[in-house]
Amino acid sequence: MTPDTLGAPARPVLQRTLHNRHIQLMAMGGAIGTGLFMGSGKIIAMSGTSIILIYMIIGLFVYLVMRAMGELLLSNLQFKSFADFAGAYLGPRAAFFLGWSYWLSWSVAVVGDAVVVGGFFQYWFPGVPAWMPAVSMMLTLFALNVLTVRLFGEVEFWFAIIKIIAVVTLIGVSLVLIASSFVSPSGVTASLGHLLDRQAAFPHGLLGFFAGFQMAIFSFAGTELIGTAAAETRDPHSTLPKAINAIPLRIILFYVLALACIIAVTSWQQVSPNKSPFVELFLIAGFPAAAGIVNFVVLTSAASSANSGVFSASRMLFGLADQGNAPRLFKRLSGQSVPVISLSFTTLLMLLGVLLLYVVPEVMTAFTLVSTVSAILVIFTWSTILASYIAYRKKHPQLHARSRYKMPGGVPMAWFALAFLLFVLCLLALRPDTRLALCVMPAWFVWLGIAYRLTAGRKGRVHGRAAYPVSYTHLTLPTTPYV
Repeated sequence: MTPDTLGAPARPVLQRTLHNRHIQLMAMGGAIGTGLFMGSGKIIAMSGTSIILIYMIIGLFVYLVMRAMGELLLSNLQFKSFADFAGAYLGPRAAFFLGWSYWLSWSVAVVGDAVVVGGFFQYWFPGVPAWMPAVSMMLTLFALNVLTVRLFGEVEFWFAIIKIIAVVTLIGVSLVLIASSFVSPSGVTASLGHLLDRQAAFPHGLLGFFAGFQMAIFSFAGTELIGTAAAETRDPHSTLPKAINAIPLRIILFYVLALACIIAVTSWQQVSPNKSPFVELFLIAGFPAAAGIVNFVVLTSAASSANSGVFSASRMLFGLADQGNAPRLFKRLSGQSVPVISLSFTTLLMLLGVLLLYVVPEVMTAFTLVSTVSAILVIFTWSTILASYIAYRKKHPQLHARSRYKMPGGVPMAWFALAFLLFVLCLLALRPDTRLALCVMPAWFVWLGIAYRLTAGRKGRVHGRAAYPVSYTHLTLPTTPYV
């Protein structure tokens, strides 16, 4: 802790202990997780080979969102997260809505990860209730996060390494099976021809193609994690651009290549919507032992994604408290500079969310429900980032002119990305399993509106833009372009 000014009380300060490798792998670990390993089977069943096109399209727009976020964060290092620049450019109401919505999105996503952990654990122990391994995972992650930020970064780094190795191994095995024209027990010959089958491109027409966007959006949730870790990142002017430039391309490559290999080996007709296609590929290939290993990797991946979620949600709650938008006790830091109260409260609510396993015993049904809620909130988060960028360009054109890390396409591309996100949001109404979440989510924003008025009234600042002071007079931007 450091005093803001001489004689002023000390404010909690997060420590910049995360290196470039931590940030890179944290964002990849948060994004390459349950959406790929668990949800991709359902997307393939709905969209066939067009799933590859879906991930490429979404990857492009996610990259644009991340570039907009990067330019905003680097325009003023006073911004600790994207909630800060939303408050500065769109007002305190936007920061309030964004902060709490992002906190909820990760809280819900972690519940989805816990659902997956519980389901995959039953692969080895079918008699064990799904909630038990889910609760055990949550308690373990709490213990890891409560120690030090550096330890969290190291754990997430190695979690992500395991996932990357698993995906690369699957791609390698698949290429061998394709080269040897492997014939599965169901009589399907592994061949790249499965990718070129015209009937496989849109097996359920445009509706099936559009329906695949919902789960795919959830798959990319987590790339914005670097925006919540900015305050704990060493040398953000160097680290953030490297992470933003590298992550989307890597994710697209991992997703596209892995899913293309799965379809080439098994054909899209043989992919079960209720099972992990990664595990099923090895079972079809006649490698039950390898399938067990992949099952462990998938379980680890879900835990890794949950680890990122616990970190991100607790930091966002800390930021809300620091802004006066959450109770003050949530900005209390431990001796290791960890927001321990925010972490404890968030973990407790996530544990309560695991009770969803009792209400919805079918793993995939529960996963679809929580992933849809999370996808809606992620779309809102990305949209707010883009809206903040547009406001930033209007209010501070001189900062954009001086920036060495500009968003490609500028304001027109930001509007185009916003239109795309609105389009995807509308697509959620196409299917009954996603329509339910879409219909109930407005209640969350109504509640946020009420909570904001109560909070603003309590603080005596209905027009409290002063809570987000932004000073640019002292800034010194780098003089060399970012790579």
